[in-house]
This record gives sequence, structure tokens and C-alpha cells, in this order.
Amino acid sequence: MRKKIREHDGWFKDMVSGTIDCGDTSEYSKYMKSVKADEKKRLEMEALQNDVSGLKSEMSEIKSLLLTLVQNQKG
Repeated sequence: MRKKIREHDGWFKDMVSGTIDCGDTSEYSKYMKSVKADEKKRLEMEALQNDVSGLKSEMSEIKSLLLTLVQNQKG
């Protein structure tokens, strides 16, 4: 037995198995497109976070080298 899901045209819930099915292929395509877009955004955010972490590490190394250079010039 399938029950229509309110506020979501073309989507049905199988009352026996509990699965949610899409009866409209264009609606399913739209859904999958949004899932892929969300995954792309997540991957881009992860890449940006990795870039920022790398830049922080490099800035720390530059700071350390500059402090060493200043100390060598004083001494």
C-alpha cells in the first residue's frame, strides 16, 4: 500500500517497507540534481578549509623564519 506524501507531489511512502518512492521521473531528476549540488558545495567547502589550514601553517613557518632572522641580526 502506498500513501501520497503531503506537500511533495509525485512522492509516495510504501506503508509496508517504509521506503519513500518517487513516481515522477522529472521530480526525481530535480531531487538528484540538488543532492549533487549539495555534495559539490560540501566538497568545495572541505577544499577551502584544507587551503586555509595550509595557509595558516605556511604563515606560522614564515613568522618563525622572520623571528629567527631578526634574532640573528640583533645578536
